[in-house]
Parts: sequence; structure tokens; C-alpha cells
Amino acid sequence: MKGIDLLQKELHSLGSPEKAAFLSRFFKTGKGQYGEGDLFLGVTMPEIRTVVGQYSHLSPKEWQLLLHNPYHEIRMTSLIGLMKCFQKAKKFPEIQRQIFEFYLANLDYINNWDLVDVTCRNIVGAYLFKRDRDILYELAQHPHLWAQRVAIVSTWYFIKNNQFSDTLKIAELLLTHSHDLIHKAVGWMLREVGKRDDLVLEEFLDTYTLQMPRTTLRYAIERFPESKRKYYLSL
Repeated sequence: MKGIDLLQKELHSLGSPEKAAFLSRFFKTGKGQYGEGDLFLGVTMPEIRTVVGQYSHLSPKEWQLLLHNPYHEIRMTSLIGLMKCFQKAKKFPEIQRQIFEFYLANLDYINNWDLVDVTCRNIVGAYLFKRDRDILYELAQHPHLWAQRVAIVSTWYFIKNNQFSDTLKIAELLLTHSHDLIHKAVGWMLREVGKRDDLVLEEFLDTYTLQMPRTTLRYAIERFPESKRKYYLSL
């Protein structure tokens, strides 16, 4: 446990009350907001990544122990550490499976958009790349907001490898979602598809623009020429 204790002590020492107050507002921790009750130390992402690098000798089990911590940055450290372990375990599928299963079993602690976005694609997406992907459709239809965001953002790994069908199908499932964080995530992934194949994105937009939340549409068409953006926004 010594390594974990030292890591946590170091993160606490890097904290800043001013940054913690800002991050608490930025990540909507007030009553009734999506990050209600979360606690921040005030540590930046570059500092977190540096600390992860310094403790790269920790095992997946040790990184897992940090995920239930009340402080947001310590949970982020845990997840990045697990992601690094996953990436180093290319020749050890059992280790990757354990990290993947732990990740999905602990979504209650992966409970803000940054925690999801930084790590899910390189754990969940990477694990499922050559496997059955039905679990993503289950997550997309789960009532848990962060499970739904994991479902769509994890497909970024497939998009990177020029596979778009799961992104489009899950985007369709989430198209009428009520939460702005899902609108943004869906639009972001559609934009990533468009970076690689404009025609695939345009075909999706031609079918679904009228059903699409305005935020999703704006994110999806961000890279289009102005004339094409105006066209889709006018529909």
C-alpha cells in the first residue's frame, strides 16, 4: 500500500484551493447538477499525467484501489493508470479482460464526462475492437448517464480504425436523449466520422437532421464549409 499512499499524498500536495473551486464550478458539482457532490483537489491534467508516469510500476489491482476515492483527480489518476496498464498488456489478454470488466463494473465512480472521455475509448473501445460489441448497445440503453456516454465515446476507437457502423447505430439510439452531455458526445463522434468520410456523415445527416438536437448538429457539422453548415442548420 505504500506506493498508493505516497501517490495520494503527492496529489494532495499539488492541490490548489483556487483551482479546486474553479473545477467544482466547471464540472457542475452543485445540488441537482450532473456532478453533484464531487470533490476536487485542484490538480491539473498535466500534473496528473506526470504523477501517473512516476508511479508506472503500480499493478492494475493497485490502480483499482484508487478509483473509489472521493476526490475527482485521484479517480482520474486511477483510470489513466489502468489505461496505461491495459495498453502495456497487449500480450496478456487476461489482464486486459480484467481491466475492461472492472471498468464497466465501476461506472458509478467514472462519473463525469472527463473521466469517461479520457479513458473509455482506450479501454472499452480497444477491448471490444476485435470482439462482440453488444455490450455497447446495452450501455446506450441503460438509464445511467455515464454508461450512455461510455457507449458512444468508446466507438472513437473504431472510428480511428475506419469502422463507422457502431457509431452511427448508437448515435441513432441516443438521438432523442434529453441530456446536453449526450447531445455533445454524439455530435463529437459524428464529427470524428466526418473527418474520415464526409459522405458517411452527410448521409446520416440527410436522414436524421430533423430529429437531431441542435447541439448535436452543431458539433457534427463543425468542420463543414460555412455554406454547408448553413444548409444543415436551416433544415
